[in-house]
Amino acid sequence: MSSLALWGVVIAGLVVLTPLADRVRVPLPVLLTLFGLALPLVPGTPHLSIEPEHVLPIVLPPLLFAATQRSTSREFKGQARPILLTAVGLTVASAAVVAVIAHAAGVPWAVAWVLGAIVAPPDPVAATAVARRLRLPGRVVTVLEGEGMFNDATALVMYHVAVAAVVAGSVTAGEVGLDLLLAVVVGIGVGLAVGWLGHLLLGRIRVPAAETTITLALPFAVYLLAEELHGSGVLAVLTLGLLLRDVSHTSVSSGGWLLGRSVWEYADYLITGVVFVLIGFELTSVLEETPVGGALPLALVVVAALVALRFAWLFPAVWLLERSLAARAVRQGVPAEVAGIGAFTSRETTVMSWAGMRGVVSVASALALPHLVAAGGAFPHRDTVVFVGLVVVLVTLVLQGLTLAPVVRRLGVGSTVDEAAEVARLRQEATRAALEAIRGRADVPAPVRDAVALQYEGYLDAQVALARARAEGEEQERLGDLVDSLLRDAVEVERTVVIRARSEGLASPHVADEVLAEVEARAVRDLD
Repeated sequence: MSSLALWGVVIAGLVVLTPLADRVRVPLPVLLTLFGLALPLVPGTPHLSIEPEHVLPIVLPPLLFAATQRSTSREFKGQARPILLTAVGLTVASAAVVAVIAHAAGVPWAVAWVLGAIVAPPDPVAATAVARRLRLPGRVVTVLEGEGMFNDATALVMYHVAVAAVVAGSVTAGEVGLDLLLAVVVGIGVGLAVGWLGHLLLGRIRVPAAETTITLALPFAVYLLAEELHGSGVLAVLTLGLLLRDVSHTSVSSGGWLLGRSVWEYADYLITGVVFVLIGFELTSVLEETPVGGALPLALVVVAALVALRFAWLFPAVWLLERSLAARAVRQGVPAEVAGIGAFTSRETTVMSWAGMRGVVSVASALALPHLVAAGGAFPHRDTVVFVGLVVVLVTLVLQGLTLAPVVRRLGVGSTVDEAAEVARLRQEATRAALEAIRGRADVPAPVRDAVALQYEGYLDAQVALARARAEGEEQERLGDLVDSLLRDAVEVERTVVIRARSEGLASPHVADEVLAEVEARAVRDLD
């Protein structure tokens, strides 16, 4: 099998396993990792890898930027304390514990810290996939996603400093402190500067394809620029993404927003999937060169320590946080609910504690380890570090990824929020506001005002009728399915008419595509 054919098999596996994961109720990253383990066992399969120096610049910018587009800085501010406790405090503690364990097993301190930084950050992909499917409370999902983004920054800053120390051969405490300060300040500064420039540029371009090209290029550009200036590329991308998420929507056209959303969802899906498949390939390669007898026990001890530490950290942290909020409520004389007391129950804390699967960033940082140091020798214990890092990812993904959903169900942790109803409510609120604004425009001729108002009135009436049809009586679920089925049939009729007109030359391809775009946008709005 050629390498090109192998990439085709990997993409085909990703496509096939995606709907299968929903059917069997297993997180997609788990299935992809198992697929990556099985594929190299097929005779004639070539090795699949990426050059170490290319891994982080290719993988991290799109994944981090895509993650920022699913949240807002306001959500993170609301849960800032628990996010900081996990994304910074727990990440540093995890790296330190792993470093101590690795050093006790004979690994030099600098290399031990490299391993600690690799396995410290949990990956939110599998956890939030389960969380959203089971309707976990929004605060839990926010903390998991916020932790997943910002612990990547914490871990990768430590990773770069530790790798630099190993490659250079020696480093002083002052140099470490300066590197950390430079990484944070330059990373955030570059992200803010490029973010505002991108915002201004997007405001002057109203072509969807060009707007999406800019948003695709910016994460890579800001990452490389920050790294070139000895800053943190990860912090730069996170800052850029959150800034654009908050301020750029008003400067991007509707078509650009829809196209950009689709492109980033696809990029996130494709890159994440390929990286999880790479775990199996890299494990197979490392197993051929690493004496498992010595590295496997170390990997299992590290897994146990990380799982235990997460429980030991989160429960006291949540308790201390609530005590702090209670004290503040007393000082301010406000009700406990206003201060956010009781934000996390013990059951929710248990779920967050078990949702500590390692993933993409751990894999990418392990694969990105250089082979040589500055003096020309081999990177010490590289195979052991890579092997332990990948085993930690594999074990936590399979063990915790497969059991997280049963744990959530067993504990009865779930939200009563109906997202579909929330979508319908907000959609109607926005339409009513637009209709009121249209009717109040006395400066517009009455026929124009009435025509636009009529369109919005029809849209609002349709929304109200559809919501009522989906929610009436005890047969709510069956009626909702019938509404969706009838809408799909209607959309299919529209498609058929437009495509026939295009095929028979009754409408030009451009005209037909414009109408199809409206049909598909309405289908996405009303059905997805």
